[in-house]
Amino acid sequence: MTTRTVSSSSSASSPSSAASPSSPDVRTPATATAAATALPALSGLGLFTVLLGAALPLIDFFIVNVALPTMGRDLHAGEAVLELVVAGYGVAYAVLLVLGGRLGDLFGRRRLFLGGMAAFGLTSLACGLAPDAWSLVGARVAQGAAAAAMLPQVLATIQAATAGPRRARAMGLYGATAGLSMVAGQILGGVLVAADLWGTGWRSVFLVNVPVAAVGLVLAARAVPETRSQRPEPVDGPGTVLLAASLLTLLVPLTEGRAAHWPLWTWLSLAAFPAVAAWFYAVERRADRAGRTPLVPPSLFRLVSLRRGLALIVPFSIGFSGFMFVIAVALQQGARLGPVPAGLALAPMAVVFFLVSLAGPRLVARFGTRVVTAGAVVQFVGVGLLALAVHGSWPHVGFVELLPGAAVAGAGQALQLPVIFRIILSEVPTARAGVGSGVMVTAQQSALALGVATLGTLFLSLVPGLGMGGALVTTLLVQLCGIVLTGLLSLRLPRTVG
Repeated sequence: MTTRTVSSSSSASSPSSAASPSSPDVRTPATATAAATALPALSGLGLFTVLLGAALPLIDFFIVNVALPTMGRDLHAGEAVLELVVAGYGVAYAVLLVLGGRLGDLFGRRRLFLGGMAAFGLTSLACGLAPDAWSLVGARVAQGAAAAAMLPQVLATIQAATAGPRRARAMGLYGATAGLSMVAGQILGGVLVAADLWGTGWRSVFLVNVPVAAVGLVLAARAVPETRSQRPEPVDGPGTVLLAASLLTLLVPLTEGRAAHWPLWTWLSLAAFPAVAAWFYAVERRADRAGRTPLVPPSLFRLVSLRRGLALIVPFSIGFSGFMFVIAVALQQGARLGPVPAGLALAPMAVVFFLVSLAGPRLVARFGTRVVTAGAVVQFVGVGLLALAVHGSWPHVGFVELLPGAAVAGAGQALQLPVIFRIILSEVPTARAGVGSGVMVTAQQSALALGVATLGTLFLSLVPGLGMGGALVTTLLVQLCGIVLTGLLSLRLPRTVG
């Protein structure tokens, strides 16, 4: 089926609004009607397809958590190399996301989505067939790069091909898919490792992506419309290099430092991070003021909703990913649960998250962004219940003991994550949908990597002195402090969402 290329910023915005993200989008009823009819149609099947593309990279970030012990035994890999299996994917993913969004604006989002999904399937196959640990690390880095080409096109396509209530519903479903994927990935990893399909063991956690990506390619070719920016800008070479350097100097030492026993290069890298980040900002600001479009336009941060939403997504994602990593290690190595029971212990969180997130658009329409504040309170109660369950029952904890806390925490997360996504992109002009979505997902992905690095390091450092149970309780208490921070930051969000 042939799809036509439709400019995402044709009559949807005036030239001035396309050029400046801080300009208001003022429309008369006639131009609003024309803009609505000019939008490329994203059908139900098309929405399902792009959400499938959003789920795959997030599932793969978490799916390896419960498979790492088996990988280490099979490949004779030490802890530092296993850390690279996780970090290599996450860092490559985070570093290239904004570039992926820019390339979608330039060459067409459907084209980049198809290319990214094809590459994701091929690199997943390479991961599943890796003969040794270093081959697996290289394939995971390539898999992260493929994910970075695919994922920004999902949000950009939703922004460019939907409007009004349809966009609100699509964004709600995107948030539900993102949250559910992060929990389901860990559950699925445990099931696949234990099932040992055709003797593949841990390899099945990667090989399962291959048929899914093939189906996604067929559906995308038929159902996803092509969109691109009307006035695409060339790739910002200096900005791309400096953003990559900034994220690498921060994420690599934090993710590898503990396993490598904090050698000198980790401290030098962390010391260089502020200077490299400041250099990146200066270069981008100079390009923005000169009338060019930098990789991350500083003028984009004049949007209050984007700026405050990003400030909220960082602590939320740090806590989320840190919790998922720590609970996987604690339940398997401390409570001696197998991969399946350890994964299924989080099933109530996944189910409740999905069900509650479906009600998000209606709740936001009625109560505005105070839904996010309420979600932080509910999540605080849930994580508190989990800490009490671990403190009172360790090491005899499993599905039953964790059920109340996991369910309540899942409800709280569902009231926050989908709404925050919608808030961040609510004022981003359609012409900059790729850049805006790339910035948002980069912040989220970097925070996910930071969560594993910081809370994971804290937990593993406490284990020798406090034992698994005490270390887990302490880490959960630290996460409670992060939830308080997200609750306070949510009070600064705009009261309504466009």
